[in-house]
Amino acid sequence: MLLADLKSKALGLRQDHALRALLAECRGLLSERGEANGPAIAAGIVERLDALADDRRARFFDHLARDFNPEPKAVLASAQAYAAHPGAEQLMRLTQAVEAPRQELFRRLNRAPGGTAAIVRLRRALLERLPRQPHLQALEADLLHLLSSWFNAGFLQMRRVDWNSPAQLLEQIIRHEAVHEIDGWDDLRRRLQPDRRCFAFFHPQLPDEPLIFVEVALVPEMAGAIAPLIDKKSAPLASDQFKIAVFYSISNCQPGLRNVSLGNFLIKRVADELKRELPQLKAFCTLSPIPTLVPWLAKLQRPDALPGIKPAQVERAQQSLAALRKACGDDLAGLTHAASLQAMPAAAHQALWRLAALYLVLASPTPQGDPVARFHLDNGARLERLNANANLSSKGLKQSAGLMVNYLYDLVRIETCHDRFVHGRVVHSRALSALLS
Repeated sequence: MLLADLKSKALGLRQDHALRALLAECRGLLSERGEANGPAIAAGIVERLDALADDRRARFFDHLARDFNPEPKAVLASAQAYAAHPGAEQLMRLTQAVEAPRQELFRRLNRAPGGTAAIVRLRRALLERLPRQPHLQALEADLLHLLSSWFNAGFLQMRRVDWNSPAQLLEQIIRHEAVHEIDGWDDLRRRLQPDRRCFAFFHPQLPDEPLIFVEVALVPEMAGAIAPLIDKKSAPLASDQFKIAVFYSISNCQPGLRNVSLGNFLIKRVADELKRELPQLKAFCTLSPIPTLVPWLAKLQRPDALPGIKPAQVERAQQSLAALRKACGDDLAGLTHAASLQAMPAAAHQALWRLAALYLVLASPTPQGDPVARFHLDNGARLERLNANANLSSKGLKQSAGLMVNYLYDLVRIETCHDRFVHGRVVHSRALSALLS
C-alpha cells in the first residue's frame, strides 16, 4: 500500500509540474518572445494540452478564468476616458482593455499546426465542466466568440458525401448520425443513392473532419413518416419523381462547436445547390422530431401559462388535456407505447394534435420551446403540418408520441418568417390554425 501511495504521489507531482510548465508557456506565448517565436511555443502548448490529466485540465480552466482576465484598473481608466471624450482613439483603447488576454492566447495557439482542432477539443472539455463550474462562463463566452468567427459560414466548404467518398468519412457519418441511427453499411449505401443526398460542412483546418451534415430525401410529395425515407430495402426513385426535397436529419459532429451557427447556413446552402441541380423541385421541407413534446405534456398542469394563449384556447386545451389523460388511464406514459397509442380513440388523438400545435406555436418563440422547432423557425421556416404515427421507434414514441413535423422552407419568404419569429410570432399553415381554434 505504501509503494502504491508513493507512486500516486509521484504521479501527482509530475502532473502538477506539467501544469505549471503549461501555464508558463502560455504566459511566454503572450510575451514579446512569444510574438517572435509563436508557432513553436504554440505547438508545445497544444501537445501539453492533450496530455493533461482531467483534474489538471480543470485547474487549467480555473487559471484561464482567473489569471487571464482583463485588468480592472485599465478597463476603468479606459472607460472613463471614453466617457469624457467619446472618440475613435478612446474607443479603440477601451476595446483593447476590455478584451481578456486569453483571447489573444487562443488566437496565437490557433497558428500552430493542429491548433484549431486543439481549441475545439478544449471547448468540448470546458462545456462538459460548465454545469458544475459556472464561474467558467466568461471563459466559455470568449471561446464561443472566437470559434464563431473562425467557423463563419464564409470560411466553410460544403461537400456532397456519396458512396465514393473516403471510407474514413463514411465511417464518421455512421458514427455521428444523431437523429435516425444508421444500421451499418447497407443502410448508409441506401441513404447515398441518387434519390437521397448527404451534404457536410468542412473547415480548411479540419479538412477530413465533417463539422455537421444533413441528409435529404428527394420524393414525389411531402413526407409524413420517417420509416419509408430510411428503409434500406426500398428501391431508389427515378429522377422524374423528384418533386420535394425533405431534410430528414441534421447531425453535429463536433461537440466543441456547440452553439456555433452551422446548421442554418448548411440547410440554405443545400437548398440553393439542389435548386440549381434539380430545377423541377417544387418545395423544400423537413420531417422533424419534437424531442421535448412528451416531457412537456407530462409536466403540463395549467395550459393558461402558455404565452399569448387566448381564453377560448385555454378552455379547449384543458378539455384536450383531460381527454388525453382519460384515454391514457391518467398516465401519459401510455403515449410512449405504440400499442397504447394506436388503441386511443380518435378524440384523444385530436386532443394530442391540438396540444402539440399549441406548444409549437405559442412556446417556440420562448427559451422553453422545443429546440428543433426553435432552430427551424428561427431559420425562417414555416410550421406546415403535424404527422401522426410518423415515428414509431422507441425514441420517436418517447420524445413525441410518434408525432413529427414538416417545416416548410419557402426560399422567397425565409427572411419574413425569421423576422416574425424574432418578434414572437410563429408563421404557420391553415391546417395548424384549425388545430389552434
